[in-house]
Amino acid sequence: MRHVKIASTGRFLPGIEVPNTALEARFGAKFPEFVAKMEASSGIRKRWHAPEDWATSDVALPAARQALERAGLGPEDLDLIVLGTDSPDYVTPATSVVLQHKLGAKNAGTFDVGCACASFPTGLSAAAGILAGNPSMKAALVVGVYLMHKLADADDPMTFFYGDGGGAAVLVPAEAPGYLGAAFQADGAYAKHWAILGGGTAEPATVDSVAAGRTKVKMYERYPPEINHEGWPRLVRKLAREQGFALSEIDFVVFTQVRRPSIELVMQDLGLPMERTHTVMEEWGYTGSACIPMALDDAREKGLIRPGSLVVLVGSGVGYNQAAVALRM
Repeated sequence: MRHVKIASTGRFLPGIEVPNTALEARFGAKFPEFVAKMEASSGIRKRWHAPEDWATSDVALPAARQALERAGLGPEDLDLIVLGTDSPDYVTPATSVVLQHKLGAKNAGTFDVGCACASFPTGLSAAAGILAGNPSMKAALVVGVYLMHKLADADDPMTFFYGDGGGAAVLVPAEAPGYLGAAFQADGAYAKHWAILGGGTAEPATVDSVAAGRTKVKMYERYPPEINHEGWPRLVRKLAREQGFALSEIDFVVFTQVRRPSIELVMQDLGLPMERTHTVMEEWGYTGSACIPMALDDAREKGLIRPGSLVVLVGSGVGYNQAAVALRM
């Protein structure tokens, strides 16, 4: 087995700004206090949307190109593309294969990861394992991307959270360990709490289901906050135990960017100062499957993560799925 490392990262934030004031105007009559409460509880002040004629693969493309350019590679150098999203271009085919064509990665195989907002660390782990176990493969691209606002009902106040964006990382073989390991946990008892219930084989789309909004994303039941507040520290501790490092040795942690107060609570639980994490939801909104690679790239760009840093990525998505990976940058 070879060692694998992250050679580069990239991100893309689309250009249509949607501040909280715009949502206050939209929902003010029906939900007069909703936006203020959501801003206070999440920290989100704005989000950014892609044009309405864009698909998820269009949002992924600029992030992928930036990561490749920073790695000094061309699309033809890729052997594998792994794309994580729960806002795909189509039910089938995979969005990764659409991206492969748009990118011009003619030598790459592809697959999608559908673990919602845990997709990026899950995909990173899968790609690292495939690259490590196949000596003929030289480079893999892992993308997290989100375009959930197009799958939401514009009159649903939960659209407060949805920001569009893409993040990417290029993995290559390395002489020393870069990717260290992963930890996972899940509980399908929560599968219908926040979901798009219509349009799949359990409930194929019909005229009635479309009219009832069953093909739109919706929160049907609130997730208990302890899923993240207890689940994230549990995953980090499991990862540290299995990979042989102390919590105090962690230089930086990137969490799913949905609520800043949750990140503050978990960092306190782990005994780590807030200086060892980074948040972007304040200015970018909740970018779901893209938020971890986008925050990782932003932290690297700002010099918060340095060569040799021990970095942990912790993702949490509806279902629920949770995943964490440890990396030596």
